[in-house]
Amino acid sequence: MSGIGEILKAVGDLGTFQKRLVLFSMLPCLSLAFHQFCQLFMVPDLPHYCNTSWIRAVGPNLTEEEQLNLTLPRDADGAYEQCSMYSPVDWDLGSIVAYGLNATEKCSSGWVYPSAQQPSLLTEFDLVCDSKDLNDISQSVYMLGLFLGAMIFGPLSDRIGRRPVLLISIFLQGFFGLGIAFVPHFYVYMAFRCVVGASVSGITMTLLALATEWVGVSYRPHAVLITHCCFAAGQMILAGLSYGIRNWRLLEIAGSAPIFALFFFTWVLPESARWLVTKGKIEEAKKVLQKAASINKRTIPPDLLEQVPKPVWGDARPQRPASEWFVNSIVYYGLSLNVTNFGLDIYLTQLAFGAVEIPARVGCIFLLQWFGRRKSQAGTLLLSGLSLLFPPSDEPMAITVLATIGKFAASASFSCSYVYSAELFPTIIRQSGVGLCSMAARVAGIIAPLIRLLEQYHRAVPMAVFGSAPVLGGLLCFLLPETRGAELEWRALLLAPPALTRKG
Repeated sequence: MSGIGEILKAVGDLGTFQKRLVLFSMLPCLSLAFHQFCQLFMVPDLPHYCNTSWIRAVGPNLTEEEQLNLTLPRDADGAYEQCSMYSPVDWDLGSIVAYGLNATEKCSSGWVYPSAQQPSLLTEFDLVCDSKDLNDISQSVYMLGLFLGAMIFGPLSDRIGRRPVLLISIFLQGFFGLGIAFVPHFYVYMAFRCVVGASVSGITMTLLALATEWVGVSYRPHAVLITHCCFAAGQMILAGLSYGIRNWRLLEIAGSAPIFALFFFTWVLPESARWLVTKGKIEEAKKVLQKAASINKRTIPPDLLEQVPKPVWGDARPQRPASEWFVNSIVYYGLSLNVTNFGLDIYLTQLAFGAVEIPARVGCIFLLQWFGRRKSQAGTLLLSGLSLLFPPSDEPMAITVLATIGKFAASASFSCSYVYSAELFPTIIRQSGVGLCSMAARVAGIIAPLIRLLEQYHRAVPMAVFGSAPVLGGLLCFLLPETRGAELEWRALLLAPPALTRKG
């Protein structure tokens, strides 16, 4: 779309107007990081055992150790079983002590947890024993929400605009995020998390589109990746916030409430001029462009403003960037959701995982400028995969170091994907195209927590999957075109078959 491209150059590539937009884009990213990983800190690994208070009726003066010794069986290591108990009997205490109990059953009256522990999802909803898998299932339900959000908000943004979809998504995230703190049942918790996940997709995609469509081509990677750095900072803040607030309901409120502050800044949020033009709303586009130029202290020549932009259609073969998002997501979430299993302190591991993303995102800016989109995407994917293929088996520190390298490369690769995909798709279908890519990533996000279950067959299997997928994706990157320095509309029918393209 050469006309609108020339007008945007007159407005300025990165003036005050665009800087305000980038600043606004940074604020939600802190909240996105919270919702993405907060559950990791709400389900701590706690000792627990069956509630056997029934014996207090015949032995009210028993000590806690005596009660446990009489009512709980022991495992092969001599520790009390966590998911079974001796079946209650109608004997007196003397008979129980003399003859002991033999018949066992599953916990029938709930569980007992350390008394000093703050309320958590695990203790309030008993996510132990037969219900233990609900933790991983709820993570997959959240990823399902991300998938649904990509499927719904991507096309919706192309239809009604970037700004209304972003505002709707922010409201949904704030309302249902706060609602999570007051849910009475775990299934309600999962339903609310699904909606929050959908809103995260809506916010992510619309912010990407606005940054891509307003910022000049030379500064486009900077604008997108600065917000990604803010997402990494949000992960570090989450580590500190969850360390200081151990009550899961209060933690949810602390992480969800700040999003409402963004409604006070909606006046700085513009609609995309490119989107307005694709919808034939030329006069509205002119007003937005003039306002942007005024804020940037620039003037658009009247004859240039009066030009009617016409899309430049070019021959294009269908491209498939969605596969890169899939493998990116597999390794990124496979590592990010596994911080509790590396053998080190979960808060320090999360802090390291967040901190390593900042140089990865910043370095991605230079990679994209020096080596282009295709080589950067392929190289970071290959590095993330190769670092995970051969992990040591019994060295927690070494495993964590390699996982951190993998997270570093996967984060850089994800940033490449956002910039690369936004440039591959033309404005008229950009949100739908990026939404399709995001859907592929969310499918991978749903699968990632389940891949860890393969550890029961061999400890190295999950890492082998997380490592081999990005290696394959990195090799496939070389089939994609290079877009460095290209205008956004250079391939206007990118996803259409060649027979549908035309010159003009």
